Amino acid sequence: MEIYNTLTRKKETFEPLHPPHVGIYVCGPTVYGDPHLGHARSAVSFDILYRYLLHKGYKVRYVRNITDVGHLENDADAGEDKLAKKARLEQLEPMEVAKYYTDRYHDMMDALNVRRPGIEPCASGHIMEQIGMVQQILDAGYAYVVNGSVYFDVVKYNRHYHYGVLSGRVVEELLSATRGNLEGQEEKRHSVDFALWKKAPPGHIMRWKSPWSDGFPGWHLECSAMGRKYLGEQFDIHGGGMDLLFPHHESEIAQSEIANGCRPCRYWMHNNMITVNGQKMGKSLGNSIMLEEFFTGRHPLLAQAYAPMTVRFFILQAHYRSTLDFSNDAMQAAEKGLKRLFDAASVIEKLPLLETTDYTAEVDGITQKIYEALDDDLNTPVAIACLFDAVRLVNAASDGKERIGKVAVEQLRQLFNDIVSGVLGLRDDRQAGNNTALLDGVIRMVLDMRAAAKANKDFAASDRIRDELAKLGVVVKDAKEGSSYSLQ
Repeated sequence: MEIYNTLTRKKETFEPLHPPHVGIYVCGPTVYGDPHLGHARSAVSFDILYRYLLHKGYKVRYVRNITDVGHLENDADAGEDKLAKKARLEQLEPMEVAKYYTDRYHDMMDALNVRRPGIEPCASGHIMEQIGMVQQILDAGYAYVVNGSVYFDVVKYNRHYHYGVLSGRVVEELLSATRGNLEGQEEKRHSVDFALWKKAPPGHIMRWKSPWSDGFPGWHLECSAMGRKYLGEQFDIHGGGMDLLFPHHESEIAQSEIANGCRPCRYWMHNNMITVNGQKMGKSLGNSIMLEEFFTGRHPLLAQAYAPMTVRFFILQAHYRSTLDFSNDAMQAAEKGLKRLFDAASVIEKLPLLETTDYTAEVDGITQKIYEALDDDLNTPVAIACLFDAVRLVNAASDGKERIGKVAVEQLRQLFNDIVSGVLGLRDDRQAGNNTALLDGVIRMVLDMRAAAKANKDFAASDRIRDELAKLGVVVKDAKEGSSYSLQ
């Protein structure tokens, strides 16, 4: 099996440190808002890696974190913590916000049939580990304390190591580009330095005691600390979105190299970004589509609702390292293709078991091409194209144009079970999807009735609707932009 290693910028034969055991760490969501298509792409991409390694017989320890502290608004050691800001705006405790959006993330990933990781640590639950790592870096002389905050000295590190080894960035060029633009960074020795620990300003909700101040960890630190705790000082694969390559993953390498004496992992894997009709996806452009909106069709850019498996299949039709462009045409094509795939799976179960060896060689050839594609850096588009060769053969047999022997039929059953269901994680939940859409429509109709009651200042009726929904396992969440819900 070959995977593209972002660190070396080439495909390499995957050789785990301790076969058959494999350690994977993937950067998970920052839980201050609902998951969108970008979250889905990363989760599905690494779900394929997880599933395929298991299919090949490896014993996988898969760690995916939850960021619930330390992610600043401008990701440059200044601004307001995104989760704390959401808590302030909604007048909630930060952990209420984190719990709610973590549950929402799990709900959406479950709908996409993304397998949950074996370990899912949160940053706020590993403060002591992060404090310990900061102290190690200070003791090694690669960090400094200013007014209760601790910063990693990137310039000193770069003299002895290579800050930019993953992203290809050059420290001198970064310093030149940021010269004269030090707003909010006055404490740093150099503009490229990053926070390991930040002193909490007055009124900051999320804060912990440390040897340097009451404060909170820097965003980059959590993954280094939690990766080491659960996978050791060096593990096999670290994954995440391309947007995390710099500065997040670059800073992880630097921290770990000083604290552990080695780089955190041997292989770096990054999934590429989502575009929408050729444009970068973003809230400011109004084209950031939440997963719930995909499933319900409630977004101006959506021509219809799309079932979770359609979204998953759409994601798999592009290589994880390629840009994935959303359009309704592409989604509708994915919907039709998925139906053909599931229809063929149903037909296989009904094919007669003929006493002949016809087409065993053809099915063997298709199977081999699928595994060659998956072994080639998880090339799911090629694997799917080969699956449709099998679909055409199945349809020809169903129409009586070809006579497929029972051995070949059994091969096809095994292929669809192993690859379609197992590795690609596609399940035929078309009826379940219809029921889900119906349930969502009914709940939203009730929420509209509740909104009307609130507008008429009939707060008793509004509270009664909320309470009755809660008894049915429907948790209503009120926010300035309107009400949403989750299922317990």
